Amino acid sequence: MSAAAVADPAGLTVTIAQDGPIPLNLSLTCAPGELLALVGPSGAGKTSLLRAVAGLHRPAAGQIHCAGEPWFDSAIGIDRPPHRRRVGLVFQSYALFPHMTALANIEAALGDTPAAQRRDRAHALLALVHLAGLENRRPAELSGGQQQRVALARALARDPQVLLLDEPFSAVDRRTRRALREELASLRATLTIPILLVTHDLDEAAAMADTLAVLYHGRLLQQGPPAEVLATPASPQVRAALDLP
Repeated sequence: MSAAAVADPAGLTVTIAQDGPIPLNLSLTCAPGELLALVGPSGAGKTSLLRAVAGLHRPAAGQIHCAGEPWFDSAIGIDRPPHRRRVGLVFQSYALFPHMTALANIEAALGDTPAAQRRDRAHALLALVHLAGLENRRPAELSGGQQQRVALARALARDPQVLLLDEPFSAVDRRTRRALREELASLRATLTIPILLVTHDLDEAAAMADTLAVLYHGRLLQQGPPAEVLATPASPQVRAALDLP
């Protein structure tokens, strides 16, 4: 296993070791307010890492701490279930309830909020992602970009301690992708939580991320500012993982 990550009491710290089904053997940290982009070829372990943080996958060994709380620790038997981890997760496929309106999709994520406050909170979140006025539309009546905005608002409804973005813009066209990136960049000014972004788009990673982490076969090959990693790959393996000339 790589050297243990230095814990940030207000951030995210992950140390994982497993041989399969997808190998993971890495340690990394993401500070509050930092956007860490995970890049690398398919099968590198990027989505598996997000699933482990969210509690949807139990690693063979390791530790996951977020906001000073132990979410997973194989040595002492801690494995907090997904519903007890304050995680905002945005999928490539949106994963909205098709029979519910945009407003109802967000209200569904506010189960712990008093009923009298849910509607106001849902309206505020829709306004935050620039969808005020579209509250009563169902997913089929929204564009792909609008559906992704609803998905982001729903992820934020849980007041998450970490935001996980799994190829969130890959299902929309280039113009919409650019607009969503700009909106997320603006939204980040209001967030003080770690953000992990999985993407195959190096331009997207370079434009959005504070830190780039290159994964290959479940190992962390290089981590640093995007411009530095892309300009000076640490090894031929990093260059190959990024498909650089």
